[in-house]
Amino acid sequence: MSFASLKARIDRLPTPSYRLQVGVAIAVVATQALIAMTGAIVRVTGSGLGCPTWPQCHDGSMVPVEHPEFAMLNQWIEFGNRLFTGLVGIIAGAAFVLAYLHRPRDKRYLRLALAMPVGVVVQAAIGGITVRLDLLWWTVAIHLLASTVMVWLATLLVHAVPRGQEPAGRGPRLLYVPTALLVGVLVTGTMVTGAGPHGGDPETPRFDLPVETLAHVHAAMLYTFLGSLVLVGFWLRGTANPPWRRYQVLLAVVVAQGAIGLVQFWTGVPELLVSLHVLGAMCVIVATASLWCGVRVARPLVAKATPTT
Repeated sequence: MSFASLKARIDRLPTPSYRLQVGVAIAVVATQALIAMTGAIVRVTGSGLGCPTWPQCHDGSMVPVEHPEFAMLNQWIEFGNRLFTGLVGIIAGAAFVLAYLHRPRDKRYLRLALAMPVGVVVQAAIGGITVRLDLLWWTVAIHLLASTVMVWLATLLVHAVPRGQEPAGRGPRLLYVPTALLVGVLVTGTMVTGAGPHGGDPETPRFDLPVETLAHVHAAMLYTFLGSLVLVGFWLRGTANPPWRRYQVLLAVVVAQGAIGLVQFWTGVPELLVSLHVLGAMCVIVATASLWCGVRVARPLVAKATPTT
């Protein structure tokens, strides 16, 4: 069968339902967020080098095997994270297929959908490099930050599924400030992690700066981010049909994330709270991106002209 014939057959397939497309897009968001959390579990359990090579777990074996230097539990935690990456890739690929089958094709929707499987491949490569470099803190940071980008794009994908209505306009410039501050929160968070006790392996060198100082810088970025959201709230009062629910969810998630961070700092960075903090960061990204998409369709209030007599 020629390529042209195959393409013609694909083009004759019916457009997937809106519900199916949105459902798969939401699954992409969920799996992208969860893979970041499972990565955190790998780190806090010291399982980052449970499989010391990549793409194999050990030289000559794709799966965990009895080894005098690597505990079986640590091997399966790391290997399980790699297996979950496969599920993330399958769902990301499904999202692209559905976007390709949508008629008429929407270029923005298709580009975001294509970014999902491509991003999974890039993330897998970054993960392999991280293992090959023995979990150097900055490689782990890049690995996590790549996940944050994927979660943001996946959230945009959910809102990009065509609904048969007027395309949304551009987001207001005011949202650029909290978005940039969120990037600062995430970057400083990875620096705190790099200097903290959970490096993925007991022998991994840590970022050589005081973790307390980095934690205070990270907290200051979070407070500034929260302050910028208060200003956004005042701006929303001057728009038609403001997305108040999305705004309120974002505020609630940010406050909850800050509370987890404080408890985590006061209690000596316990493993469970570290994993929850990473998941909370993904929730903050989803909520911020959702608000971004919500205000794209908001319009400034315009005073009605008084009719003349």
